[in-house]
Amino acid sequence: MITLQNLTKSYEDTTVLSIDQLEIPKGQCFGLVGNNGAGKTTLFSLLLDLIKTSTGEIVSNGIEVAKSEDWKSFTSAFIDDSFLIGYLTPEEYFYFVGELRGINKEAVDSFLEIYKDFFNDEILDQKKYLRDFSKGNQKKVGLIATFLGSPNVIILDEPFANLDPTTQIRLKQLIKKETESREITLLISSHDLNHVTDVCNRIVLLERGSVIMDKETTSKTLQELEAYFSA
Repeated sequence: MITLQNLTKSYEDTTVLSIDQLEIPKGQCFGLVGNNGAGKTTLFSLLLDLIKTSTGEIVSNGIEVAKSEDWKSFTSAFIDDSFLIGYLTPEEYFYFVGELRGINKEAVDSFLEIYKDFFNDEILDQKKYLRDFSKGNQKKVGLIATFLGSPNVIILDEPFANLDPTTQIRLKQLIKKETESREITLLISSHDLNHVTDVCNRIVLLERGSVIMDKETTSKTLQELEAYFSA
């Protein structure tokens, strides 16, 4: 479970995020939507202790994120390409992440075999540095690396952006498979309402840093969101 309590983030006199209380249960696929500037990336950055809260606390599986690093052992994330290391090949990057999570090269190789279709013969054995790949292929590497080591919490910011249609579909299938096969708490932010309502069983809508909608996904959720954003 992830709990946010009296959470705010301000820059000088401007408050960009203000959430009184929010709970994300274990095993939930949680979707975060909102226009640019709504506070989505700010919230995820706070969850990962990349920036500090102005007030309030974030607790992940009983661990206060700002006061301990123990949450890192069961948490994985891909926010943007700054999470990658451009001078490594994809294989070197996966081995690096595996080493951080206590996984040897043989286990990493076995893990990567599962995702050959997702990579579409464009990632492995290319003898290229990550910096030389397209944005879409860089994202493929970052996304798959988040699943390495079977983390309990995964945070993905705009995972469908820059991906071709085939990969977007494969990513949705992967997310559904992973969340159904084990109790991952998966947090996704996205501008793509179709994709996020398709894979997430709960949607939270942010507007100017505040939660204005929080509901379980139903057959009507996409229509409700489209109505809100077109108003």
